[in-house]
Amino acid sequence: MSQLRDLFVTRVYEASLTGERGFDGFNAELEQACHMLADEDRAGRAWCKVNAYGGYTSYASLDDLPQRATVFGMLKKRLDKHAARFAEGLDLELGARGRLVLDSLWVNLLKPGGAHSGHIHPHSVLSGTIYVVVPPGAGALRLEDPRLPMMMAAPRRRANAPESVRSFVDLTPAPGTVFMWESWLRHEVLANAARTPRLSVSFNYAWR
Repeated sequence: MSQLRDLFVTRVYEASLTGERGFDGFNAELEQACHMLADEDRAGRAWCKVNAYGGYTSYASLDDLPQRATVFGMLKKRLDKHAARFAEGLDLELGARGRLVLDSLWVNLLKPGGAHSGHIHPHSVLSGTIYVVVPPGAGALRLEDPRLPMMMAAPRRRANAPESVRSFVDLTPAPGTVFMWESWLRHEVLANAARTPRLSVSFNYAWR
């Protein structure tokens, strides 16, 4: 008798805000706020130019979005609930007084042809993205098996291998989709093949 056991599973959280009351209005307000930042944040645009970012991000310039615009504060409340659910699903022991706190929140406006190469989010516990505008052909989120650097002599997975054993998994979002993962998980954004920008808001949660 033999068996296969799943050990050291990498969990990814997925949810959608589209079923929530007033989503269309909320998403439209969020889109407007993101474009406002892209127009007014000179420091952010300068950083994007220096670092060859294919569009606009507030990552390196603004750290007060929930205080800067009401809609980002509303978004924080929604994300806090999803982060708590994900932490519970991960069986995280946060301690009697410990909790996960939204540590950073930033806008990503990825123009056609823009991409974001593979990276992790150090000093955080959970990371994720909520998608605001996703035109047809917009770049997917690609997640990488964290063991990949240690598979030096391993053959490739079959083309029809189940998602749970692939080396890379591409997740295609829609407006209102929330993806969340543990911050050590390497990920990238594939090139935006759409004719219009792809708009999202990314975030990190830290243990405090």
